[in-house]
Amino acid sequence: MKTESTVKFVLRLALTLFAITAVVAGCLAGVNAITEPRIAALNEEKTQAAIEAVLPGGGTLAGTWSDSTGFVSKVYESDTGYAVEVKPNGFDNTITMMVGVDKAGKVLGISVISHTETAGLGATCAAKTAAGEAFRDQFAGMSGQVAVTKDGGSVDAITGATITSRAVCAGVNAALECVANMG
Repeated sequence: MKTESTVKFVLRLALTLFAITAVVAGCLAGVNAITEPRIAALNEEKTQAAIEAVLPGGGTLAGTWSDSTGFVSKVYESDTGYAVEVKPNGFDNTITMMVGVDKAGKVLGISVISHTETAGLGATCAAKTAAGEAFRDQFAGMSGQVAVTKDGGSVDAITGATITSRAVCAGVNAALECVANMG
């Protein structure tokens, strides 16, 4: 009975593992290629719905912007104001949201496009519940610096989610600053 040497055994295992990972990587690349256009279309639909929610009548892309905070990514313009896409950092990760600002520099409304905040806490900022709507509605009409009450502002933070509430305020501040700098 002949036994396999240790080197050959390790080499055989390594090649087998390499072959398996190559096949799995190929499958994942194929699935990504198939689903990528659909995902892009769904993200565009979400963005358009968010623009409509904060800027009645929608808007056209005015450009890709950067600001001192790095939160502003795109600005959409219409006759009544601007819809500014901002991406502040929340508790868990980035919160992508649209902020509507009128020509006078007042917030028309906010709409959360995507987030990964904690369910039941920070996720309330985007929830279609009474608490979520009340949180978002309090931004309408605000101008200047926006902050939660703990920081001397007038925004009531979401219970148990002060970091998320501060992130939303930071996004609104970035949008207001961007519109003010646009003239």
